[in-house]
Formats: sequence, structure tokens, C-alpha cells
Amino acid sequence: MVEPGPGPGPEPEPELEPEPGPGPGPGPEPEPEAGRDTDDPTETDMMTLDPDEPPSCSSLTTKELQQNWRAVKQRERPVRLLFEIPSTRIIEQTLSRYVVYEIVVMRSGSFDSRRVSVERRYSDFSRFHHKLLEEFGEELEEVVLPRKLLTGNFCPEIISERRLSLQDYLAKLYTVRGVRRSPHFPEFFTEQEQKRAHNLLRAGQFRAAVEQLQTVLEIQEKLLPWQKPTLNLPTLCALAVCYRDLEEPEEAFAAAQRALPPVRRYGLKHYRAALLDLLVDLGYQLGRPVAQLQEELTVLRDAERGEVSPRSLKELVVQEFT
Repeated sequence: MVEPGPGPGPEPEPELEPEPGPGPGPGPEPEPEAGRDTDDPTETDMMTLDPDEPPSCSSLTTKELQQNWRAVKQRERPVRLLFEIPSTRIIEQTLSRYVVYEIVVMRSGSFDSRRVSVERRYSDFSRFHHKLLEEFGEELEEVVLPRKLLTGNFCPEIISERRLSLQDYLAKLYTVRGVRRSPHFPEFFTEQEQKRAHNLLRAGQFRAAVEQLQTVLEIQEKLLPWQKPTLNLPTLCALAVCYRDLEEPEEAFAAAQRALPPVRRYGLKHYRAALLDLLVDLGYQLGRPVAQLQEELTVLRDAERGEVSPRSLKELVVQEFT
């Protein structure tokens, strides 16, 4: 007969993991890559990744991994503005004669393939330069505007030489951080077209106004990474108004819809109620769901009664350049 052995002893206590001690502090931030202007955004900042891109690389072949890596490196290139003055023309008027220079504004990177241009006289460059000198004086010591000529202005050789000099001038201006972030910079490229567009809008010439506003919008979007995020807001609102009066509700709704997020984010109350009102009206016309927009408008008007501008979006747009 086997005698029973001793019963099971007490369960051993679980071993306690030692508390982590204070680890080393964060190391120094990595230095920027050589040759990269850290003020410039990259194409990754400007683009969203493909929604169809797989979340994991584990199932990709070596070739696919290499292609993905090349695509990432391509997107990481710094984004910069490029300026070209490819052509000039002489304007003949009754009492005056002058040269205008076509300025093409581009953003580096394969995604910016659309050329957009404006025309400016030498006197426009001169006024622009003097505004910048008042604000940035010493920073512009190395940036020289080509001098004004009293004779020979219409000689083909002189025009060609000045064309290249002005192109070089814009490239040098862009290298000055304060200048490219100054509101004077987008004004030089868009103010004339904006005023022309709003004059056309007030005159009821909405199609011609849209053409000017589209040019303004494309340039503003190229300049946007270095400017306030609400830079293109007045232009989008003006486009919404024009398309509405041209009885193109889809385009009007799209422009207003693009304008609404920055208006919400930055608390621009005078635009918010007018935009919501227009979107609700267009939404009903297009058969779009507008319940949330209607509720937002109602809450806004109830919460800020007396503070929200009762003016329509068109009245706000017309006032913008009055």
C-alpha cells in the first residue's frame, strides 16, 4: 500500500518586473538633410497617399517595395516656387506705349503640370519692389531690381535682356524667407486680376469674372504653403457667387463647399452664415443631403443672434473690393 505523499505546497508568488528606471532623455533632433530648405514643404505635405495603397508591405515583392520606396523619395522632395518669363509684348494705346511681361508661376514637383500666367509691366515690378524695401530693407541688399531705362525700352535686345533680368529678380526674391511669406508676394501676382474680376462681377459679367478668378485661384493655391491658410477664401466665395448667377449649381456648390472648412476652423463668422445659407439653398436644388448644414446654420443664428452678419454671400463678395 502506497502512503500518500505530502500535499501541494503554497503557490510561488509571481515575480515582479522591475520598474523601469529613468531612461536616457531624447537625443538631439536630427539635422536636416544637406541642401534642403526646411522652410519649404515637401510633396508629401502637399499630397495624400493613395487610398488603395495596402497598409502593410509584408506581402509586396522586392520589385514592388523598390517602386514604393522610389515613390516615397519622390514625394519627399522639397516643394519650391519657380518663375519663368517666357515672352513679352508691346501694348500700343492712344497716349501710351509699354511692354508687358508674361510671368508663369509653377511649383516644383511632378504633380504641378498646369501652367498659369499673368502679365505685368515694369512699373508694376517697381511698385512691388518699393513696398518690399519699406518692410524688408536690409534683407534685400542682394536683390536688385533691373534699373529703369529712359531710352531704348522697345529695342528687342533690351526687352530680351530685361525679361531675363526680371525672371532672375523673382527667383532671388523667393529665396528671402520673409518676402515669400509676406502678403505683398501674392498681391503682386493676383491683385490686378482680383480687382478686374470683381468689377466684372459687379457689372453682371459673370463668365468673364470666372475666367479671372480661376487664374487667381490657381496662383493662390501654388503660393498657399507659404501664406495664410485663408488666402484663397475670398476667391472661392466669389466663384461660388458667379457660378450661382450663371445657373451652374454644381460648380457653385463645390466652390462653397471648399470654402467652408477654413471658415469653420478660423472662426470667420461673417462668412460662415452666408456660406451655409448658400449651401443649404443649392443643396435643396441639387437634391443633396442638407440636414446637417441646416442644423449648423440654425444653431449659429440662435447662438449668435445679432452678431452674425445677415448679408448674403454675394453682398460680402461685392464689398471685398469696393
